[in-house]
Amino acid sequence: MEEIVALYDDAGRPSGAAPRSRVRAENLRHGTTGILVFDPAGRVYVHRRTAIKDVYPGLRDFCAGGVLLAGEEPADGAAREAFEELGVHGVALRPVGVRDYADPSTRFVCFQYVCVYDGVVVHQPEEVVSGEWMAPEELLAAVAADPGDFVPDSVELALHLVNGGGGSGQDSSDES
Repeated sequence: MEEIVALYDDAGRPSGAAPRSRVRAENLRHGTTGILVFDPAGRVYVHRRTAIKDVYPGLRDFCAGGVLLAGEEPADGAAREAFEELGVHGVALRPVGVRDYADPSTRFVCFQYVCVYDGVVVHQPEEVVSGEWMAPEELLAAVAADPGDFVPDSVELALHLVNGGGGSGQDSSDES
């Protein structure tokens, strides 16, 4: 059964719902979550998306996350996505901002979170090919060396959070 995605208006409020296929085909503005997963040493989990993803296939990403379902609260969606995508569970997800993103492929409002996870990462085979823990300076250098290898929305919206060391309070701005 196709996911029914929460649509959001330009003010960042829920404004309806639509099937995922329609959201993608018409580039409808929708809600998403983005979660930076840190380990206790301050490293960030970076994964490569599968070639079958409907947006940005095959690129590397340092945020777990995805679309909000119709009627779903952002914190619930973030917990669901972190678990589905990477097996992350049993941790506090700390909100660090709400930001807008738009390009020719997608338009959304993103509810951002950070967490510290000390468990085993389990990839969802339909979404994640591989992954690794990277020190913030390694990740920043990798993005600088080849920005085209990374999901552009994560680079634009969340790269400034990478040095946060798992949400140590570096950035809790609420930007749109």
